[in-house]
Amino acid sequence: MITGLIGKKIGMTQIYEPDGTAVPVTVLKAGPCVVVQRKTTAKDGYEAVQLGLVEERPPKRVNKPMRGHFERAGVPPTRILREVRLAPGGEDPQVGETVLVSVFREGELVHVTGMTKGKGFAGFVKRHRFAGGPASHGSMFHRAPGSIGASSYPSRVWPGSRMAGHMGMRRHVVRNLRIMRVDPEKHLLVVKGSVPGPNGGYVIICKAQV
Repeated sequence: MITGLIGKKIGMTQIYEPDGTAVPVTVLKAGPCVVVQRKTTAKDGYEAVQLGLVEERPPKRVNKPMRGHFERAGVPPTRILREVRLAPGGEDPQVGETVLVSVFREGELVHVTGMTKGKGFAGFVKRHRFAGGPASHGSMFHRAPGSIGASSYPSRVWPGSRMAGHMGMRRHVVRNLRIMRVDPEKHLLVVKGSVPGPNGGYVIICKAQV
């Protein structure tokens, strides 16, 4: 059984419960996806499928190796490819099969994986939430890191010390988001809470309980 889909983040909004409670939700366009490759325990050591996200605008340029990969599967080229593990039970997916958002149901818990927003080069205070020093009274220590290593021992800076650098653009997983709505006609999935990444960013949606 296929446990996930590739999707795209549409944006955040809110819906209302019957008692009038406002619930913040994220709207995702999940699929449609096509099975490009089948991974088996005998050949690859694990059970999974490689999915391709079918979009309105197909990729303009496809290199020769990838063109052969898609032709072998008998499916049109896709820009985004991701692997999703298979759970025991259900029908065995076949190459070329289309996977829709109907694999999910309301009330189900899912894990959503995406790339966080890129913030560029950031300092200590923004990147690691350092407190900084006094802002007045002649202080010359405001947004500096302070001591980063002892003088006598170890006479060096430990690897992995928190410093200024590139912030964001990293893989992040938000776990156990509840599905509030499923719209099979428009391939939409509405999940409770926020999802990493900007609007229009690609995400992987997987079942939490498999």
